Amino acid sequence: MADETTGTGKLRLILVAHDRQLLDVECDAVTVPGREGALGILPGHTPLMAMLKVGEVVYSDGKIDHWVALHDGFVEVAGDVVTVLTESAELPEEIDLAAARAEASLAEEEVRLAESADWIQAQARLEMAMARISVASRIGKEEVRPH
Repeated sequence: MADETTGTGKLRLILVAHDRQLLDVECDAVTVPGREGALGILPGHTPLMAMLKVGEVVYSDGKIDHWVALHDGFVEVAGDVVTVLTESAELPEEIDLAAARAEASLAEEEVRLAESADWIQAQARLEMAMARISVASRIGKEEVRPH
């Protein structure tokens, strides 16, 4: 991963899953689900590497926010380039909302009934299902932020 600057006052967000590249876009800001809390990144951000948890990546283009459901992974900020590496991620239009809701219901039941070792896996499935539901629910509802 190279230290680059876009030269445009914007960020370049590259999001790569193990099997494909999902995004390579210019944007104004990126928020990723860091293990210790959300990380907000703006142009000129200090270089960093961090571990990510299941959740949502939000990137802003002008006044419009876009979302991606993310499995855990890593983020690197170098110059004005934000690179996210993950096992899997899904764009809103790729998510079957009904299937995600069914997965969440099943995972909730597994969490309730699971023994300690199985509980961790069930909880992880629940968190991913909830992120998928949140992202899929936003299709056609891009949020326009006030000035």
